[in-house]
Order: sequence, then C-alpha cells, then structure tokens
Amino acid sequence: MKEALFTENLMSNLLQNKVAVISGANRGIGKTIVETFAENGANIIACFRVISPESKKWMKNLEDKFNVSINPVVLDLSDEQSIKRAIKDIMLISPKLDVLVNNAGVASGSLFQMTTIQELRKVFEINFFGQIAFSQGLVKLMIKNKSGSIVNLSSTSAYIADPGTLAYGSSKSAFSRATKSIASELGPSNIRVNAIAPSVTKTDMFEQMSIGAREKLINSSALKRAAEPQDIANVALFLASELSSYVTGQVIRVDGGIS
Repeated sequence: MKEALFTENLMSNLLQNKVAVISGANRGIGKTIVETFAENGANIIACFRVISPESKKWMKNLEDKFNVSINPVVLDLSDEQSIKRAIKDIMLISPKLDVLVNNAGVASGSLFQMTTIQELRKVFEINFFGQIAFSQGLVKLMIKNKSGSIVNLSSTSAYIADPGTLAYGSSKSAFSRATKSIASELGPSNIRVNAIAPSVTKTDMFEQMSIGAREKLINSSALKRAAEPQDIANVALFLASELSSYVTGQVIRVDGGIS
C-alpha cells in the first residue's frame, strides 16, 4: 500500500517547480496539456490568440486546485510583432524556462490543384515559421540555464500522404525535420528537443475532417479508435519530464499503431 502511494505521489509531481510555456492553450490538446502539467506541479505560461473570460476562470480554477501559477500571454503566430511581444512578456514573467510546448497550429485541407500559394504560405507561417521564431526567442532562457525540454506538436500527416493534406502535412513534415536539426544543435546545452506526431485526435480538427477521412485513419490503426487529447498530453508530460532525460531528436508517433 505504501509503495502504491509513493508511486502515485511521484507520478503527480513530475514537473514540480518547473516553468512551462504552452502555446495554443485554449482548447483541444493544448488545453489538456496545460491541465496535465498543472496537475504535475508546473508553473505555466499559457499562450492564447485571445484571452477570454472563460479562459481566465479556467486558469484560476487550475491554480487553486493544484497550487501552481498560470499566467496568460497573447500570441498570434501569424504576426511577427505579436511573437516578439509574447517573448518579451514571457521573459518578464519568468527569468527561467524549463519546458516549451509548441502546440499552436492551424488546420488546412484542400487538394493540390485547389491549394493556393496564399493558403500554403499562411499555413507555413503559423505551423512552421512562427513556431521557429517563437522558439528562437525563448531558447535563450534555456541556454542560459543549460537545461530544458522543447516539445513540438507535429502530425502523422507529415508521413501519411492522404489526398487534401498538401499544406498541413508539408508544414508538419518541415516541423518534424526541424526538430531533429534543433536537437543536434542544442544538445551541448543540455536542451532536449522532440516532437509528437498524433494521428486523428478528438479535437475541433476532428470535427472538421470528413467522416470518411476519420474512419480511414481509425480503421488503419491497431487500436481502432481515435486518440483522446489526454493520450497526447501524457506523451508531452513524458518528454517534458526527467523520465525522458536521454531522449532527444525523436518524433514519437501517437497513432494507435497505424501500419
């Protein structure tokens, strides 16, 4: 009984006293990651495009429940000035940063011949260029402290070339590749960089997919179900914590066993 209680306590404090920045914190996977990290003792800087009264209430409830701090910051990855302001705001909130979760992103679905260059640029601006710029600014805090973990949210769309995934899949493929390069460069500073590539997950994006596309991915998996946001948040927790202290430069597919 005592051993079970010890294990439960250990697993609920994996990020005790750590500071984590999480983008796209208002819904879906990002929201669940915030909740999971708070439960594990992290003080969080949560990034939103718009900070709503509902978001403020939700954050206050998490603070009270888990005795952590959660500070909101406005971030629009399509706006270079917003990225710069967010980086400054974060540095004012905390002089150190232990974990960065690049979760924010935008979905896009259209066939190759129907995808405009404007749409392609918009998707890459948010899913790739904005993420890189945001990471470049914040990694200075990790380099200063010679420690840190960066977790990037990619997608199995980077590897599964289904029709209609040109823009989204290509942007996530670039992000997966960048993860490996960044990991090799930041390793000497004791900063780990990994990516998670979820398959179809029950978020707003799930509802935007056609039923046929969803069923195709689910039926091609070994577990025959869509992922829950918590399935992804659990892997993010692992990568953010010291449980993965020798894991870097990896893209972990959380896809229920798609062959």
